[in-house]
Amino acid sequence: MKRPDSSGLAPGAVLGILGGGQLARMLALAAADLGVRAHIFAPEPDSPAYEVAARHTIGAYEDEAALATFADAVDVVTYEFENVPAATAAFLAARTPLHPGARALAVTQDRLSEKRFVSELGLAVAPFRPVDSLAELEQAVAALGRPSVLKTRRFGYDGKGQVKIGVDTDLAQAWEEIGHFPAILEGFVSFVREVSVVAARGLDGSFAAFDVCENEHRDHILALTSVPARLGTAAAATAIDAARRIGEALGYIGVFAVEFFLVETSSGEQVMVNEIAPRVHNSGHWTSEGAQTSQFHQHIRAVCGFPLGATTRRGHVTMENLIGDRVHDWRAILAEPNAHLHLYGKREARPGRKMGHVTRISPAVD
Repeated sequence: MKRPDSSGLAPGAVLGILGGGQLARMLALAAADLGVRAHIFAPEPDSPAYEVAARHTIGAYEDEAALATFADAVDVVTYEFENVPAATAAFLAARTPLHPGARALAVTQDRLSEKRFVSELGLAVAPFRPVDSLAELEQAVAALGRPSVLKTRRFGYDGKGQVKIGVDTDLAQAWEEIGHFPAILEGFVSFVREVSVVAARGLDGSFAAFDVCENEHRDHILALTSVPARLGTAAAATAIDAARRIGEALGYIGVFAVEFFLVETSSGEQVMVNEIAPRVHNSGHWTSEGAQTSQFHQHIRAVCGFPLGATTRRGHVTMENLIGDRVHDWRAILAEPNAHLHLYGKREARPGRKMGHVTRISPAVD
């Protein structure tokens, strides 16, 4: 296999992807567009990405023999989710290039590490305290007040692993609800909306960001993304610059997302970093048809050392997640003239499960 050098790989290369869900599926499709073959590694026997990839391996992330064979068969490895076991990442990185790298995983897998990292860059974050016991939770709540949010430090997404601490919340019960796991308490932020920046950093250090997008969550799951977001040019520029600084500090290669709270203060709008996602991101799905280069193609370009693509927006764009039974409306969606349907190949629609998404574009340009 040809390994990446300073000029990157070339079409015909093999990209290894850890994880076989919808993000891996869309990465594999984008890779094929660029002449790159995708090899999926995942433990599940029926992952959605398998049916569109050139090859797949079913194996546990702790299976070093299977990982070694996988590493020997690919030119570079990436991943679709941030909770790749640290030992798995280290094992693969010793055998083949891994993008994004181990530092990005180490920082973003732990909410406390991430908050400290962002704060040390001089970027605004919600006030926070580490919590490793009920006594520390009581002290943290006394310092930050109520309402606040208790979150496990690891393995939380789509609202999982967190408890809102309200005026009447019993702290012992909240501590039980998160399973006594190491946690972080975050002070409550009164925000007007949630926005995010999806950006990429190339093998050569180049940086490209998509327009800031606005996100609406329902039941802690992203339901709708709209672009452009409703915020001023100064706040948008600040958000994009924050993403650039984060990417540089991590030595990042690939696409990533930074989620922000938009806060209105007496001195104007402020963007406050909420979370970093070291991967292609749900709030970037609008780029599939709504931008000159999709986030998936951009990620392939970045990790393979290809030039980054243009991020120009093609109009006003919305992206709706098709969650649970909403996917059964596929026929009506296909009948819409400006709608673009993406189904993930999942066999069973369950409440809260992301089954697909639809992007809608209107030609109006700001």
